[in-house]
Amino acid sequence: MLLERFRTAKQDELAHLRALAAAGGLPEPRSASRPDFRAALRRDASGLPAVIAEYKRASPSRGVIREDMDAADAVRRYADGGAAALSILTEERYFKGALRYLDEAATALGPACPPLLRKDFLFDPMQIAATAATPASALLLIVRLTPDAGLLRELREQAESFGMQAVVEIFDTEDLQLARQSGARIIQVNARDLETFAVDSNACLELIRRCPPEGEERWIAASGLSRTEHLRAAAEVGYDAVLIGTALMEQKDPGVALRRLLRGQGG
Repeated sequence: MLLERFRTAKQDELAHLRALAAAGGLPEPRSASRPDFRAALRRDASGLPAVIAEYKRASPSRGVIREDMDAADAVRRYADGGAAALSILTEERYFKGALRYLDEAATALGPACPPLLRKDFLFDPMQIAATAATPASALLLIVRLTPDAGLLRELREQAESFGMQAVVEIFDTEDLQLARQSGARIIQVNARDLETFAVDSNACLELIRRCPPEGEERWIAASGLSRTEHLRAAAEVGYDAVLIGTALMEQKDPGVALRRLLRGQGG
């Protein structure tokens, strides 16, 4: 199972964090307030969903996407292009990410930086604590990586104790049930099969039709989105936001590509 490969890849990081904690050297949580990630997930005046633009250098399905653009440059372009929030891939082995990219993004944009999401494979309290030392406003929790509602709740509440929020990723209705049992407030639906890498956007749309948002939930559609018509379709069925990475990163200027999407000129 691919997720188990990702879990295995994080063991060195966890061992390092535990050693730091034992020596009293774990970085202190940031005391500064963080932008409200959930509040940024709102459709715009035209009805299009908010776009979470992702800095993504590589992926298991595509290999290297691009390595000629650093995090600071990418997020400046995304901010100019109208991103409501920014997702930063920090997983090192398969996505060529790094935790420092969060700091580089925040430094590049200063006080005007939109909320940052740490996109990684997080399942241990030590990882939540390490994220709290960064400027991230939110972090990703994947139900299938942590298929226990009690643990998901603990990790979410730990994140919230540091002023962060948790984006809880699901693939199907069973995942959604666990996410809701854990008290998730931000639901992200991944349209990509993590074993075959196939993307089924229709399944993503059908899931929210069958299980519409409850209460104050905010929903994000992720994977396979590249055209304005995809954004409109997501908004029509109830998604508040979409996360777009590869389709923007593979463009010469990701910020211009994002602006075209939001102006209805993409695809």
